Amino acid sequence: MIVRTKGALFALMLACAGAQAASVDELVAKNLEARGGVARLQAIRTLKAEGKLLFGGQFELGLAQYQKAPESIRNEASLQGLTAVQAWDGKDGWQISPFQGRKDPEKMTPDDAKAFADDAPIGGPLFDWQARGSKVEYLGSEDVDGTEAHKLKVTLKNGDVDYVYLDPDHWLEIRVVAQRMVRGTQVESSSDYGDYEEVAGVYFPFSISTVNKADGSNQQVTIEKMEANVPLDDALFAFPAAVAAKGAGQ
Repeated sequence: MIVRTKGALFALMLACAGAQAASVDELVAKNLEARGGVARLQAIRTLKAEGKLLFGGQFELGLAQYQKAPESIRNEASLQGLTAVQAWDGKDGWQISPFQGRKDPEKMTPDDAKAFADDAPIGGPLFDWQARGSKVEYLGSEDVDGTEAHKLKVTLKNGDVDYVYLDPDHWLEIRVVAQRMVRGTQVESSSDYGDYEEVAGVYFPFSISTVNKADGSNQQVTIEKMEANVPLDDALFAFPAAVAAKGAGQ
């Protein structure tokens, strides 16, 4: 039988806490180094990607994504002359939904905007997590399609959660399970990342496969071209001024 004093137990608790913190710091550091390093990630101020979006295994749309530090993002999906837009300028989210018969820009609901804004940071959920007010916990390893991946729980400042799975050999993200609160209901999706390619010294996934766990819907993003630090005006992300002015004049 092992007997420990209160002092010894307290010391053991501190040691365990220190080991967990070290594990988180070590894993995040290895991930950022594998992606290209903190300095190179910080040097990327804008990102422009072009490719294809395969929705439901049937409909293929042209895809364009624009990101600007610290947290602006715009997605465009085009098919047969129609282009759907989702954008976040760091404060507000808006969208154009022509496939639902709505061709004028409209503001997103706060929940929809919050969920979309979570994807805005160029560096992803682990980059600069402390400065963004996130909390990261190490949850051990878990099987991801035959790989014992390291599992990190990232609780964002707004309360949303990302479970990030890191490949134990290459230290890159291979899966992210996102939990979002949308209109009072928790929505969960799982995204698998692959085909990493180097852009401005940083590795980004060029293949992203996402499944919505609620209804089983899926989409496959294939990036064909990505450029860093291209000029992107703030107006690209802001709610269109002409529409805003028209609404104010009515």
